[in-house]
Amino acid sequence: MAFCNGKAAAGDALSQVEDLEKVIILDAGAQYGKVIDRKVRELCVDSEILPLDTSPEKIKAAGYRGIIISGGPMCVNDEDAPSYDPGIFSMGLPVLGICYGMQMLNSTFGGSVQGNTGREDGQFTITVENSALPFKGLKKEQKVLLTHGDSVDKVADGFKVIAKSGNIVAAIADEKRRLYGVQFHPEVDLTENGQQMLKNFLFQACGCHGTYTMNCRETGCIQEIREIVGKHKVLVLVSGGVDSAVCAALLHKALDKDQVIAVHIDNGFMRKNESQMVYESLTRLGLDLKMVNAAHQFYNGKTHVPINKADPKGKKRITEQLNRTTNPEDKRRIIGDTFMKVADEVISEMNLNPEEVFLAQGTLRPDLIESASSLASKNADAIKTHHNDTNLVRELRDKGRVVEPLKDFHKDEVRALGRDLGLPQDLVQRHPFPGPGLAIRVICADEPYHCDDYNETHTILRLIVKFADTLEKVNYPHALLQRIKNSTTEEERSMLASMTRQHPMMSTLLPIKSVGVQGDARTYSYVAAISSSEPPHWPTLFKLAKIIPRICGCVNRVVFLFGDPIKEIIPDVTPTFLTTGVLSTLRQADHIAKKVLLESGHMKTLSQMPIIMVPLHFGRDAILRQASCQRSVVIRTFITNDFMTGIPAVPGDHIPVELVSKMAEEIEKVPGVSRVMYDMTAKPPGTTEWE
Repeated sequence: MAFCNGKAAAGDALSQVEDLEKVIILDAGAQYGKVIDRKVRELCVDSEILPLDTSPEKIKAAGYRGIIISGGPMCVNDEDAPSYDPGIFSMGLPVLGICYGMQMLNSTFGGSVQGNTGREDGQFTITVENSALPFKGLKKEQKVLLTHGDSVDKVADGFKVIAKSGNIVAAIADEKRRLYGVQFHPEVDLTENGQQMLKNFLFQACGCHGTYTMNCRETGCIQEIREIVGKHKVLVLVSGGVDSAVCAALLHKALDKDQVIAVHIDNGFMRKNESQMVYESLTRLGLDLKMVNAAHQFYNGKTHVPINKADPKGKKRITEQLNRTTNPEDKRRIIGDTFMKVADEVISEMNLNPEEVFLAQGTLRPDLIESASSLASKNADAIKTHHNDTNLVRELRDKGRVVEPLKDFHKDEVRALGRDLGLPQDLVQRHPFPGPGLAIRVICADEPYHCDDYNETHTILRLIVKFADTLEKVNYPHALLQRIKNSTTEEERSMLASMTRQHPMMSTLLPIKSVGVQGDARTYSYVAAISSSEPPHWPTLFKLAKIIPRICGCVNRVVFLFGDPIKEIIPDVTPTFLTTGVLSTLRQADHIAKKVLLESGHMKTLSQMPIIMVPLHFGRDAILRQASCQRSVVIRTFITNDFMTGIPAVPGDHIPVELVSKMAEEIEKVPGVSRVMYDMTAKPPGTTEWE
């Protein structure tokens, strides 16, 4: 990752410097809005994010060189679609519309957009016209990230199609007016040449030269801390991950030693020996780290949450106790608010005035985006509430009592900053460890997840994994087969038939749900499991993992199930809550997986490897009516730079096949574990974590 060098500090107001180049990013609610900003700045061009309805007059007065319109979770045909002034397209400035931004551009000039029966959520290969400006210097085929259900039906007057994904329009352009639209996301790593596409727009269409440099972000962070905190004390909660550790190191460098109160709260959901590792790592930096064991408070914690999510200050309800709730969002909110309560107790024990103590957090830009914080976006959909962005934290922010020097940073940038600050390598490279810890890696449930579309989705799933057999046996038009046809190209169907003929597989729709991000919006959807009596053929499995969510829009995650093939529907779940026994089983499985990974020498290959527990007991004897009492474990590998998108590690490509097999074999030996699965889902349509 290359960052610009120079003397400009983070936070410089470019409006004070007339001759510097800048573009405006109009926010339509994209999960990746701030990633656009970050990628533009990596090209040494300044950018500013403003609301989508910003007036042409304001844009013209600020002297921007060009306009980028982000993606968003809405459809341009929706009655409540975000408003905008179409005059932004007739100002003479170059415009790049991304995803929703492209559909906006197309609709404004008389084109139309319609919903499709299938979705495109993930990395796909598109064909581009490389004489068109966005694709100059690139090959005809490009791997890009697509996240949409709606597509251009009629291309607007004056525009031409410059890229396609099968039969779907992937990019349009009006070269004369310098108006460009792309259905994919050039700002993310899953679009392999996205940076070059952005560079073509910024340098060739907008006439930028890359004069904006940012080599002093550390200085900017330190200045921000000193300006906010002054002579007061600041409490920093250190979870054990790199984000809070870097935040603590910045505070240590910016302030007097007696101003910084560093606290590690053991919430009972830490991984094996994690708290001790945190203590040893941070005391080596000279931090006086206070350790607090608050497991009992977290297990029994409750909080108040809004009855109406759209009105966070309206009427509230009291949640269940944490160790009795199955609601993922409630779990996160309880944990986040309990952190705040324990922090207040620490302040009280030290005889300090709470109104005079600031709270410091290692909050990153992705945390704020996924939580739909107003600090990141006005229109974004909440994917999941991060523990460092609950309502209590937002109230403290409104009072000016929260210090978050990393709020404009992404994970790789934080790691680079951590190295500059002298943090030990094992801490900087440690897989991110969120404050909720194992609590969000136990999928809690007391009843199976069966919606009205369960049986139909289960049937479609079976048709997909037995596509070759289905084509041979079905001699008449089948509605569900037609659905597969509508969501795939002829080439993909041919590939599907060939793969399923060579590699016999079974599939089942699991009666659980996981969090995903599809079309820039949060989904809680089904998990599809594939199993086989043969050793896993990973290339085939990963191709299926891409195709299935496209055809089955209500599936956002696909896993491979080790062991014997599953031929029956899984009717129920093992009642699962955040109890000490459940956590102990997951803690041991997690410890084993981490140990195997460390010994393999492939720790640095992965950005993160959560180990997930799901409430499913496979292989029970139906005749004996054996009760569901065991649970299963999922290995979730993840490779990413920005943590807004990413891919799972492919066995035999990124990591050895033997490594994955050994992990599965060792985890299956843990008492209480029924089966082991391997998550093959990219982000999107899945997320890094399952909750």
